[in-house]
Amino acid sequence: MTDKKKQILAVALELFANDGFNGTSTSKIAKEAGVSEGLIFRHFEHKNGLLNALVQQAVERIRLLIEPILIETDPKKVIQKSIDLPFALPESEYPFWKLQFKLKWENDYEQDKMRPFIEKLTWAFSNLGYIQARKEAEVLNHIIESISIGILREGRKSQEGLKEFILRKYLK
Repeated sequence: MTDKKKQILAVALELFANDGFNGTSTSKIAKEAGVSEGLIFRHFEHKNGLLNALVQQAVERIRLLIEPILIETDPKKVIQKSIDLPFALPESEYPFWKLQFKLKWENDYEQDKMRPFIEKLTWAFSNLGYIQARKEAEVLNHIIESISIGILREGRKSQEGLKEFILRKYLK
């Protein structure tokens, strides 16, 4: 990937995260990135192509983040690692993850990328004797998403108490 293409993606990420996808024009991205609008179209064809490139980065980052959970064989560790997940995100990546949450509301965001994660949580809860393992997995996933949003808005420390509460709740 060329430096210019990286610069365009970095600026688009920041602007999409702050102003939303629909609130950001390609001309604004070009201006902030110090490139011509034509270069954006040459690399990405259109604004949706630029967004798709960022979403593909998200798919890969999510895969890397959840891989240790997916290969875990101890159900309690699956739950612990899942709860720890949002606390492991580097602050430097917060704009990237803010964009991912915004996209859930602005576009046809695919939820399928989290399916393996929810299936692994279901497996863990089932192995721990939960009768409604799938529902528990979905509830924990929603809690983790809420904690993630809290971290992105207010910082890691703002959610530490919830983390401890949830760890005690599920890993007594």
